[in-house]
Amino acid sequence: MSQRYSRQITLDNIGAEGQAQLQTSSALLIGAGGLGAPAGLYLASSGIGQLLINDFDTIDATNLPRQVLYREADIDSFKAPVAVERLRAINPELDAIALDERMDREVLHECVAAVDVVLDCSDNFATRWLVNEVCHANRKPLISGAAIRWEGQVAVFRHDQPEAPCYRCLYTEEDENLNDGAGQGIVAPVAGTVGTLMATETIKRLLGIDSDLDGRLWVYDGLAGNSRSIAIPRQPDCPVCGAE
Repeated sequence: MSQRYSRQITLDNIGAEGQAQLQTSSALLIGAGGLGAPAGLYLASSGIGQLLINDFDTIDATNLPRQVLYREADIDSFKAPVAVERLRAINPELDAIALDERMDREVLHECVAAVDVVLDCSDNFATRWLVNEVCHANRKPLISGAAIRWEGQVAVFRHDQPEAPCYRCLYTEEDENLNDGAGQGIVAPVAGTVGTLMATETIKRLLGIDSDLDGRLWVYDGLAGNSRSIAIPRQPDCPVCGAE
């Protein structure tokens, strides 16, 4: 086992066996921006075996304060290939794959089916709803995050467990008028806080470590400096999981 992971291996709930399990695990990262960049960085440096990185957007100057994988020279380049290059430089053992096109439902199904866990780091409801539906169909756990202004959210949706709530139990079409993250103001470290927590929850899920955020929404107020978590009840009329 590589010496680089020795500080994780010393933990009782990881050990050499858990580290080996991480190195044979895979995740799909949807969105390589303010949340996906720090999440991908910590997953790569923690020793995950494979990362599929999906983002069809290019880098602009306004991304640089919070999208910590990118540099001034990367402006106008596609995010996914640059992210893959940077993460491979951080950890040459990582199998990183760039998916720099908008995925339709069929391709998304194929990608979700091929990994152990999905991280939704996107910035709009349409993508989040589609990712939730596909994760539910494939019974794959979903780590969902969002950040705007001074505020952040993270939730863990256990699609691999019966009776667990899903993202559509939390947000419906009536919430479409809520601000999406795209184009909105945000304090850079708030995105980092959310992204790193998403990476932590992903590692726990890959190692089979139960989380208090399973089926709950973690809400962070960076301005006040506090956080809380809220249970997400499963909705009987949910169009994704309610019929079951």
